[in-house]
Amino acid sequence: MVNFLVHFTVALIVVTVLIGYLISRHMQKHLVGPINQIARSAQEYIEDKKSGNLKKKHFPELKIDASNEIENLNSVMAQMESGLSAYERNLTRITAENERISTELDLATRIQMNMLPGTFPAFPDRSEFDLYAMMDPAKKVGGDFYNFFLIDEDHLCLLIADVSGKGIPAALFMMASTIILFNLVKQGMSPAEVMRNANDTICYGNQEQMFVTVWLGTLEISTGKMTAANAGHEYPIIRNGKGDYEVLKDKHDFVVGGMEDMEYSEYELKLEKGSRLFLYTDGLPEASNKDNAMFGEERILEALNKDKDADPEQQIQNVRKAVDDFVGEVEQFDDLTMLAFEYKGKKKSHQKE
Repeated sequence: MVNFLVHFTVALIVVTVLIGYLISRHMQKHLVGPINQIARSAQEYIEDKKSGNLKKKHFPELKIDASNEIENLNSVMAQMESGLSAYERNLTRITAENERISTELDLATRIQMNMLPGTFPAFPDRSEFDLYAMMDPAKKVGGDFYNFFLIDEDHLCLLIADVSGKGIPAALFMMASTIILFNLVKQGMSPAEVMRNANDTICYGNQEQMFVTVWLGTLEISTGKMTAANAGHEYPIIRNGKGDYEVLKDKHDFVVGGMEDMEYSEYELKLEKGSRLFLYTDGLPEASNKDNAMFGEERILEALNKDKDADPEQQIQNVRKAVDDFVGEVEQFDDLTMLAFEYKGKKKSHQKE
């Protein structure tokens, strides 16, 4: 019995060791080994990504045939690698496309800003008047625009407008509108005639149904007589003599480009020496703070009346500072455009004429 027990124990130990060895070899071959292979492939994948080697496929080359969860894991890792490679290629393409779009937007911004007069003083040889203007688009390109130019030696045109919508469509519409209005004014038409002809021209083929609000005035420099028309634009603000700035409730006609065959009216202003005119788009009174309160006309008047005798450039800077202080950190949601004008009277050399 003792010999039997000894031999049985030895045999049991040998069989146990053998079974353990076989199990270990099986686990090494079908579990630990494949896991180590997957781990090494994952490490190589990371290193290749850092070095820029995007061609090699790591997990499909392992060809693990374990017929268990390890094989499933390797299959999932191979799919993940393929998906990540496709995502990176797509991301690279999208990034390149975004860079191209950004470059084109920068170019569009420069083209748009170059269409607006931006050199000041604008007429250094003319002492009868002074003016300043600025346009700050909410996006890279905007739909607001202004213009001022001499029609002839004794007539000056002032223009400010706001296209419906924002972004690239508004910018394209803006550039077309400013060219149309400029050419019509240069033909010697009155403000009402300019509005009527511009409206018919813009309505033709305007399938997107965009429109533009316009305030247009032509000044006879020698007399101070200004003829103006308002096509749905914001009320101008005026100051005559030594009084306060006041909102001029002029007549609003229909917007330009909204409907064909519209008629427009015009009115006259008599500017005296020292008279001031302040024009703006709706982005100014509608500028909002964090409480959704709008800047409004009253704050515009307050900013202007704080320094009534400021030159046009300082006027605009004063109003812009008041807007910035009011809005705070809130993002600008609309284009902000202003034009300030001061009439100084005719030249001394003309006073005897």
